[in-house]
Amino acid sequence: MIAAAGLRKSFGDKVVLDGIDLDIAEGTIFSMLGPNGAGKTTTVRILSTLIRPDSGTVSVAGHDLATRPDAVRAAIGVTGQFSAVDNLLTGAENLAMMAGLLRLDRRHRDRRVAGLLDQFDLADAAGKPASTYSGGMRRRLDLAMTLVGSPKVIFLDEPTTGLDPRSRRAMWDRIRELAVGGVTIFLTTQYLEEADRLADRIVVLDQGRIVADGTAAELKRRVPGGHIRLQFADSARLRAARSVLGAARVHEDALALEVPGAGDVRALRDLLDRLDAAAIEIDALSVHTPDLDDVFLALTGRPVEEVAR
Repeated sequence: MIAAAGLRKSFGDKVVLDGIDLDIAEGTIFSMLGPNGAGKTTTVRILSTLIRPDSGTVSVAGHDLATRPDAVRAAIGVTGQFSAVDNLLTGAENLAMMAGLLRLDRRHRDRRVAGLLDQFDLADAAGKPASTYSGGMRRRLDLAMTLVGSPKVIFLDEPTTGLDPRSRRAMWDRIRELAVGGVTIFLTTQYLEEADRLADRIVVLDQGRIVADGTAAELKRRVPGGHIRLQFADSARLRAARSVLGAARVHEDALALEVPGAGDVRALRDLLDRLDAAAIEIDALSVHTPDLDDVFLALTGRPVEEVAR
């Protein structure tokens, strides 16, 4: 649904995109991560026809970006970092305005507006000015406005920035519903949990280049630090397990061992067999794998806390 090859963009002497390639399948949620200034928003602006690349080829929904930009615009919707909601209009009027700009006939327009108000839980507030909406309601209305034209591809540029946890999760539910319905989602975000929860595939962009590409699980496996944590009832069992397992981090106060490993089925079976052969019982077992914060730090050299600044 989205394909790009050798995409480059500079502003003056600053290279923002340095030859990135993309291949995004239909009906998937694709997430682009990266620190501020990595080129995420520039990528969205190019793919949505707002600016031209310096070089490279792009196809969106089967249309060449350079030769058929109007066809690309007809196939996409964009929800940017900042709300496009008109505060002087009601929720219904904002949606009707978008329908008018898209030249929908009145009958289709009224059905579409009513359906989107219901879909995004805004029907009760449809007649109220958008200026009275909460942050979560405004963001839902913003996304609903993007959907008026039934786009095949939606670009969501940090769509939940500034939302409280409850509103963010409600937005996640809407995004998942869109993907299930066959819409392709291009998501940029500074919330690593958001990418972890939503994305079918993730790329990490740093200094204008893609430094990693894969599912969340694949990216996590690239980073060391996974371990299996074993809890014991007493210090005697803890010491016995340590002698059997060898390399392990001991937590004397917690009566626990941390055994390095990926925590896959084979590793777990081997570990439990060794303890069983030595007649050592464990009280509890848990598997700990690196999260996307660890991935981000390993790939960009910066902790996730710096991303949000």
